[in-house]
Amino acid sequence: MPLVEISIEALERRAERGGLAGIPTKSEAGQRLNEADALAMLRCDDLALLGALADRARQRRWGRDAYYNVNIHINYTNWCNKFCSFCAFQRRPGDDGAYCLTPEQIHDQLKAANPEATEVHMVAGVWPALPYEYYLDICRAAKAARPDILVKAFTMVEVDQIVKTARKPLEEVLADLKEAGLDSMPGGGAEVFSERVRQELYPKKMGSERWIELARGIHHFGFKTNCTMLYGMTETLEERVDHLSQLRALQDETGGFQAYIPLAFHPANTELEHLPFPSAAERLRAVAVGRLFLDNVPHVKAYWVMLGLAVAQTALTMGADDLDGTVTQERIYHDAGAETPQALSREEIHHLIREADRVPVERDTLYRERRRFDEARSSRVGIPTAPSQPLAV
Repeated sequence: MPLVEISIEALERRAERGGLAGIPTKSEAGQRLNEADALAMLRCDDLALLGALADRARQRRWGRDAYYNVNIHINYTNWCNKFCSFCAFQRRPGDDGAYCLTPEQIHDQLKAANPEATEVHMVAGVWPALPYEYYLDICRAAKAARPDILVKAFTMVEVDQIVKTARKPLEEVLADLKEAGLDSMPGGGAEVFSERVRQELYPKKMGSERWIELARGIHHFGFKTNCTMLYGMTETLEERVDHLSQLRALQDETGGFQAYIPLAFHPANTELEHLPFPSAAERLRAVAVGRLFLDNVPHVKAYWVMLGLAVAQTALTMGADDLDGTVTQERIYHDAGAETPQALSREEIHHLIREADRVPVERDTLYRERRRFDEARSSRVGIPTAPSQPLAV
């Protein structure tokens, strides 16, 4: 019998052997897990048990629904002055491969893109010489090309630079961006909330206090965001727990996070390429712990671009309820060695979801349901990575 179907008493007995005593009972009762629980889960070798507990928590909230959207990624520039050790995307003007899209180019790309897309996701490097009006203009260009599309743009690191460039208070900048067409923000750029790791790997990037300050102001203004953690660099498990705890505390305060997205670090083509890519087990554990510990964040996303298709599909049975979307032309993680496709079709996403015994539900950026696909399973379509193959966990 699958672990998700056995009694909580039996799960508790297994948990005692795996160092998770009390966690099944607390989770099933809706009691908040503490930081010691989170650390125990990150150290737990019983991945099947951890996944079962996370899947039960997911089922209680979302049943068999698995979300996705039809979206387009535009990384508008790779010019960046942060020089993060973990980044393979960054360039300076004049470097080989350096680029900065004009608003007109963004307009034309969207005009030619998938007509079914409901979201454009725009994030990029940080270059202080870009004028304030540029950020407004690329939002306007997106809306001019596709008036019906939702614009999700700018990580907290980009927002920090936009505010500095504008020399205006955050609230005024957000009002300008909203008027220009911005609908929500992705919320990335947090990496991991460890000052030690920041000083070691990305000292030019803002610290955790500024990230949280910006997120708080953005949520109070009315924008929804996601939250992330980039793991698999040099952070300790304790530092991962502290990061998750700070996200949960801010969500208690603002309620502005829609989804949590654990991001596996791709070391290829970076200064940290000597580090191993997180194993399938570590990637799945990050998803499950996110579901169980972040009890106040509604959605947990299995971002297939970073996880790989097989792992992302398995994550739908271990706490995740969202696969992100069709994506189209993501560059940041592919420059760092991601071997996943540049895009998936709606049919390929449906196949992945149904193979995990879930029901595909198309959403928009703000998690408003657009279409459900409850019909019987369609015939197999060509998926670049065969999800049915055993995982090396």
